[in-house]
Amino acid sequence: MTADVVLVLDFLNTLDVEAGADVLDTEEGWRGWAIARGLAADPLSDAVRARDALRAAAGDHDAHASRFRAPVAAESSADGVALKATTAVAAVFTAAARLTLLGEWDRIKICPADDCRWAFHDRSRNRSRTWCSMRVCGNRQKARSFRQRSTQSTTRTEQSCG
Repeated sequence: MTADVVLVLDFLNTLDVEAGADVLDTEEGWRGWAIARGLAADPLSDAVRARDALRAAAGDHDAHASRFRAPVAAESSADGVALKATTAVAAVFTAAARLTLLGEWDRIKICPADDCRWAFHDRSRNRSRTWCSMRVCGNRQKARSFRQRSTQSTTRTEQSCG
């Protein structure tokens, strides 16, 4: 995975639905996250709004879809032009913008399992991966669907025999 993918996923996964944890619940949690990545922390409210906007853009139906603007600048040098960010949120948005320009943003997805909602990078050739983990979330959903079909089938059989 590229550094851009890692940064975006790390930011999106500051919300851990399964563990019931949110790094952005406290100012200290947010500052610690940013500092651990060598970035300057934005105001906590900006981080929360930015994460919600990006999670919504990645397909999280539980996220509050809203527009958010991050202060990103373009800077030229002898090597060309590069996007520059001065804060953690701007760095994440810069990474997301690069992924979009490379046609890779649609590989950033949110697991549809209500008890998971983990952000992941779809590395499948045809970009069709649905679950963060087929062994965990996908398997749970398949088992639920099977049980539901089995129950419905049993109910129909009982009704037609009775």
